[in-house]
Amino acid sequence: MTTRLFIDGAAGTTGIQIRERLAGRAEFSLITLDEAARKDDTARAEAINAADIVILCLPDEAARQSVAMIANETTRVIDASTAHRVAPGWVFGLPEISGHEAVAAARFVSNPGCYSTGFIALMAPLVHAGLVPAEAQLTCNAVSGYSGGGKAMIAEYEGEDGAPSAFRTYALTLGHKHVPEMQARSGLSHRPLFAPAVVPVYSGMIVEIPLHAGMLASGADAATLREALTAHYGGSPIITVAQGHEAPTLPIEMMRDKDGMRLFVFADAAGEQIRLVAALDNLGKGASGAAVQNLNLMAGLPETTGLRL
Repeated sequence: MTTRLFIDGAAGTTGIQIRERLAGRAEFSLITLDEAARKDDTARAEAINAADIVILCLPDEAARQSVAMIANETTRVIDASTAHRVAPGWVFGLPEISGHEAVAAARFVSNPGCYSTGFIALMAPLVHAGLVPAEAQLTCNAVSGYSGGGKAMIAEYEGEDGAPSAFRTYALTLGHKHVPEMQARSGLSHRPLFAPAVVPVYSGMIVEIPLHAGMLASGADAATLREALTAHYGGSPIITVAQGHEAPTLPIEMMRDKDGMRLFVFADAAGEQIRLVAALDNLGKGASGAAVQNLNLMAGLPETTGLRL
């Protein structure tokens, strides 16, 4: 039995990447709309209600409108926008944290943001284990490839004038849209101070949380944190924890074009300063790869089917 699938916003970067991962897969029957119908609310509503599962690759308000178009009790949704990531009734689509069974059984799943995927993957297990206090006031530094900014930023960086900058920090008013889910899904009492940046690389991402040893629970150290992360993700085919890293640097391109994520724990010789680092692709585990992983689970398929690992 095939699953009827509609991607609302299939022409965007995330939608295109999802379709590439679904190419040739007989488990899904894709409902498509032509160019004119894509912007016609009646046609979209018909497609949404005809689908078993809908993936929303839309701006927040448009995603809310699409959900409001559902006029049945069966259509299930994966929302790749920010609209429902901390909303009641929605399962957060990071199965390694929310639980694979919860995602598989859910009607409404909210795909995580790219940055928050790295932050939550690093922090949620440590807070849950009591190694990092929920009251900790954390900082997160992160850098992404420019494809994370969508078509407008891609055009800006690939235009005739070339990349506008080698390094561009943003969200200077400290109101980035990923922060609420980073706090809520990690179990933190305080908003993390989030400092994202973009560089002239198409895709790739590094997310880092610096810690002082004094911020940890009594008796915890870098080795303890690494052991806890290793235990939490033990057996995962998608998220792995490095036990060492011999190279002097960690490039943003490490996980480019892949749907997995690698986690690292670095520390100085005295163990006084620690750097937790997640390497992923902002279009992979940070967006389209995550959506396909969630889709697989909701369709009762192995979670890695079609993923680039």
